[in-house]
Amino acid sequence: MSEFEIVICEHEGRALRGELALPSGAGPHPAVLVVHNAFGLGTHMRQVIADLAGEGYVALAVDMYGDGVYSEDESVVGGFVAPLWGNSERLRARMGAWHEALKARPEVAADRIAALGYCFGGMCVLEFARGGGDVRAVVSYHGILTTGAPAARGAVKAHVAVHTGGRDPHVPATDVAALRAELIAAEADWQIAEYANAYHAFTDPAADDPKHGRAYDPLADRLSWASTLALLDLKLRGAQ
Repeated sequence: MSEFEIVICEHEGRALRGELALPSGAGPHPAVLVVHNAFGLGTHMRQVIADLAGEGYVALAVDMYGDGVYSEDESVVGGFVAPLWGNSERLRARMGAWHEALKARPEVAADRIAALGYCFGGMCVLEFARGGGDVRAVVSYHGILTTGAPAARGAVKAHVAVHTGGRDPHVPATDVAALRAELIAAEADWQIAEYANAYHAFTDPAADDPKHGRAYDPLADRLSWASTLALLDLKLRGAQ
């Protein structure tokens, strides 16, 4: 995997430690924010930004917690997430801080940015879109879909793409239906893809615990990624 540049972003007195992957060739390039799952910025997100750089995008894997912390111990992870979970205002503001940091990069075409999020990160990018985040698209993979602050009519600027698993215990069908109704009421541009046999974390090759609702699904992973590349190409390189 490539070497990445460390990017520090300050928010609410915390030093957030992201990692940046650059494409080859002269810029400015379209760019993508990538938001980690509840564990923090780990190997999977580094692979995602490397893949995006290979497709010609500046890709920034953000740190939503501070100091680049990472753990797969659920008792530790709970402490990471607690200050952010259910706090729409803070999540949107922290995403906004990262967005501004990415826009300021000389390699980046500031008006051609999208955001991708995984699990907890999916919730983050959806909150950013609900709050009117000025990006062309957001993509949620097996993300948490609920919010305490639904999008107002006309507020969503981004195209919203959601990829969710039919067997994800964290995202029941009622949550999918509620998000669909919310996006329709907000008059957003959206798509929702549901993969009938996919569990939570279906894009993560390390996920292997279907008894607890987490498992990699190569088909759902490949289909959702192919859809994402098509969306990014149209929204960040095309006229839309």
